[in-house]
Amino acid sequence: MAGQGLASLPRSTTLRERALVALRTAITTGQYRPGDHLGEVEIAEHLSVSRGTVREALRHLQQEGLVTPGARGMLRVSQLTPTEVRELFEVREALEGLAVVQIIASPRRQEAAAALRTALDKLHDAFTSGADLTTKVEADLGFHLLLCELSGNSILVKTWRQLEGPMRVVIMSAAGERRDVAMSATSHAPIADAIARGDAEAAREILHTHMAAAIEQLDIERSGTRPTS
Repeated sequence: MAGQGLASLPRSTTLRERALVALRTAITTGQYRPGDHLGEVEIAEHLSVSRGTVREALRHLQQEGLVTPGARGMLRVSQLTPTEVRELFEVREALEGLAVVQIIASPRRQEAAAALRTALDKLHDAFTSGADLTTKVEADLGFHLLLCELSGNSILVKTWRQLEGPMRVVIMSAAGERRDVAMSATSHAPIADAIARGDAEAAREILHTHMAAAIEQLDIERSGTRPTS
């Protein structure tokens, strides 16, 4: 198993929680690829925990949508089809579009726009400083999570968070050049600008264009990753 050992994780958490974090990190950073089988024995030996602990962690990851049953019941890293990738981005667009409307309707719109521009600076720095892929993905998704948080709608944020795991897998499995285009700060900046102007219609249209472009750039069928049995 290529993954994070438990020794590097906080001791304040339980063994199950630490195993869960290690496995989730291995999946969302691409150490495990979509379609890879997850053997309980191998993982238990690598993490020095019981198979029962691993089984519980995998069950939790299955609830998060990161793990799915494969052939003969063996669990594997989830592999989204092109249709599922499209649906994932469409749901994100709906959630983030609502966030945009609620931000613009609030009296703190300019503060929100300034916060988003700070997030854009971090995204730009991640790409210009030669940061690793994980840092780039964190900066990209961090912008979108902040957009949702600035809406002040806790249910919206909670729902978006449920999409975060599968989204990371999609991004990590996409071809490098296409992935970078989808995550660039340039493609995000017009969203913050429209919010600053208070133009909800333009902001939602820009968001739609951004998501449609991301679907095109992250098309896993053309990126060379296909579902396995």
